[in-house]
Amino acid sequence: MQNTSPHTFHIPVMGIAYTIDTPIKVASYGINSAISIIEDNLLEVMRKYYYQKNDEPYVPITIKEEDYRTRRITDYLNLMQRIVHSKMEKLKAATFETGSDLINYFEMLPDASTLKEKYHEWLFTSNPEKKGLLEKFLLKLVVPGAIEVNIMTKVDKNNLDKNKELIEIGSDALTALKGYAQSELTNSSVIFSAGMNPRLYNYMENFTAFDAYQWGCFHKKVIIKVSDYRSALIQGKYLAKKGIWVSEFRIESGLNCGGHVFATQGLLMGPILQEFKEKKQELQDNLFELYNPAIMAKGKTNFHKPHPIKITVQGGIGTSEEDSFLREYYQVDGTGWGTPFLLCPEATTVDKNTLELLIQSKENDVIRSKASPLGVQFNYLKGTTAEKERLDRIAQDKPGSPCTEKLLVSNTEFTKTPICTASSKYQKLKLEQLQTANLPESEYQRQREDVLSKECLCIGLSNAAPISNEVPFLKKLTAITICPGPNIVNFSKITSLLDMTNHIYGRKDIMQQPNRPLMFVTELRLYIDFLKREIGSYLAPSPRDIKNWENFCNNLLDGIEHYRLIVSHYALMNTAQLEKDLIQARSQIMKLQETHLQAV
Repeated sequence: MQNTSPHTFHIPVMGIAYTIDTPIKVASYGINSAISIIEDNLLEVMRKYYYQKNDEPYVPITIKEEDYRTRRITDYLNLMQRIVHSKMEKLKAATFETGSDLINYFEMLPDASTLKEKYHEWLFTSNPEKKGLLEKFLLKLVVPGAIEVNIMTKVDKNNLDKNKELIEIGSDALTALKGYAQSELTNSSVIFSAGMNPRLYNYMENFTAFDAYQWGCFHKKVIIKVSDYRSALIQGKYLAKKGIWVSEFRIESGLNCGGHVFATQGLLMGPILQEFKEKKQELQDNLFELYNPAIMAKGKTNFHKPHPIKITVQGGIGTSEEDSFLREYYQVDGTGWGTPFLLCPEATTVDKNTLELLIQSKENDVIRSKASPLGVQFNYLKGTTAEKERLDRIAQDKPGSPCTEKLLVSNTEFTKTPICTASSKYQKLKLEQLQTANLPESEYQRQREDVLSKECLCIGLSNAAPISNEVPFLKKLTAITICPGPNIVNFSKITSLLDMTNHIYGRKDIMQQPNRPLMFVTELRLYIDFLKREIGSYLAPSPRDIKNWENFCNNLLDGIEHYRLIVSHYALMNTAQLEKDLIQARSQIMKLQETHLQAV
């Protein structure tokens, strides 16, 4: 069987740069973490940085070379693997002394793990012979965390060759997948986020790296980030028909998360998790019915039972009580802790200026913005250098950004070749169009604001690592965007990796807002606010819009009833306050239905 992380949590991908080298920092402590592999120019910068830091000769992979993007990705992942392996060897060679990396490895483990129990047995035995035997036993069980990669499926620009001809299998997402599949990573996973990309999923059939080499064992696993059970079933079936097994469905809150937000129709985290809890075996069986015939048709060895499927959850988790509740009541196999780790330099890479912004952030500083050129709402911290740069350009009547990376080009409103809506070129053309459209003043200002709100995320989300490591990236382009979840306001102090893991496992409390609402309540409030804004943005909603909003309200009310029921069955921290918060939320929804929906 494969080595698995001894921890119950993972660190999800954050932005492009913020977790770009997280596995190098945390994998040697057995912690799984994910990096974005979409920005190959950043990977090339990090390749050079870590080759030099690792005292290995660095050979550039330039854009003039064939398949340079794939090769950059593959080589960076291989480099990370070597560095993690080297750190693990040093860790295992360390002495069992207080403060050593080896001792820290065991100290960070969850108390309920078998390995931690054996460590405690070693800690409290005075028999030298027994101590020596326990040390040998413990060292055998020390394993690294997995290096996971994230591919945002919607970031899949087509690319041209030197003759400006379309490269048939050369889009951004496909080359990222190829770079990962050809890497030497083992016991690893690729995470697909932001929905289904048939072209990308079809391309997976070209790689045997995703095949099981025995029951439950894969060198490279597939993880899909989903917002609900239906999405998991649809995407899982699509891949199963191709003989590809999804080993994990990673459920993320629609709104209570960092980065791009994909709101459900009012379906809340609790009811979604309840459905997965009740239908997990059904999900495995449904996928296996399609998967086994598919691999047999390809002449591969079939299996007698479904491979295991993990269900994990992330988005807004802030306390050990919430973490335990998710694992014990909803029976999820693990949790994702993202935003709080932005304040842990031992795990993530955030430049000093942005780190200070995160520390000082208050509730109104994290907003659901229209900054993303993808046209998807985006959780975003105000006051960054990227926001200041964007506003300065508007003030100078030079809106928009230079488009150097072109990862998010998608608009063909004015051009044959897709361009980015955050670019200077697009914004100039769009504003000129609006000025001649004879729109009512209020509508003109609304559309103008939408255009000007777009920000260059390719650069903004990439710059933190080069700036922090003092290595050149893009000339004269130093603006930084950061996209924490709303949960960041509950943490306002730089913390160590040991303290963060102690917080997750309930051994220490590092939260600065002890009276914060439960994560379920925070998400519920975000959805109510989302719906209010949605309704308010329509001047003349159609009957279909009204029906969708009614359905949204009903789903929220069903979610509230679900939470009220589980409170009586399971102990949550401050259940009286939760009851009060749920009653208040229900009242707001009922009022929304009575005053707004009936009025329209």
